[in-house]
Amino acid sequence: MLAVSKLPFVSGLRELISAKDMKHRLGFLLQKSDSCDYSSSQGKKEKISSSQRLSQEEVRKWADSLENLIHHDRGLAAFRAFLKSEYSEENIEFWVSCEEYKKTKSPAKLSPKARKIYDEFISVQATKEVNLDSCTREKTSHNMLEPTLSCFDEAQRKIFTLMEKDSYRRFLKSPYYLDLVSPPGAGCGPENCKRNHAHSLDCNSNIISQCA
Repeated sequence: MLAVSKLPFVSGLRELISAKDMKHRLGFLLQKSDSCDYSSSQGKKEKISSSQRLSQEEVRKWADSLENLIHHDRGLAAFRAFLKSEYSEENIEFWVSCEEYKKTKSPAKLSPKARKIYDEFISVQATKEVNLDSCTREKTSHNMLEPTLSCFDEAQRKIFTLMEKDSYRRFLKSPYYLDLVSPPGAGCGPENCKRNHAHSLDCNSNIISQCA
């Protein structure tokens, strides 16, 4: 009985550790200079394209709007890690699911995909129920009778606004963002900066795929 009672705590602890680990991995993606030459003989892992590099300029743009943040792959990963640390990742998971749903091309797949999203995030028995007002919930439930690509639009907008006013503001004040926009060692001398930059490049090839 004692072992069983500890299971929720152990599970929650593991999720928190996982979220913190993701935050540290994201920190390594910052590149302090685009002029540094990086050569290696380890093959494809070291061939990092410029599109995969995360610059300070890109990170600062995340503070302009939630839209900028979650439409950037690395920004979305950082925001999800932050929400996971707060045990509230259901909102961003719902938003992402809606985005993927709207890309559905086959009409035959609309109904099963819509039902899966509804059962997971909106129904009263949902395992990851999002916070929607009763009117929006009822309208979305009605849309399930004949699902269309826009059947979750109103619910998605409500959740986006909720994140924008609440969790997004906390994210910008959290280490998950501040450590990226002002990484440790930003004010160091030239020699230390070179060492930190070299270390960042060494780590990039190993972790960039894990943060995507």
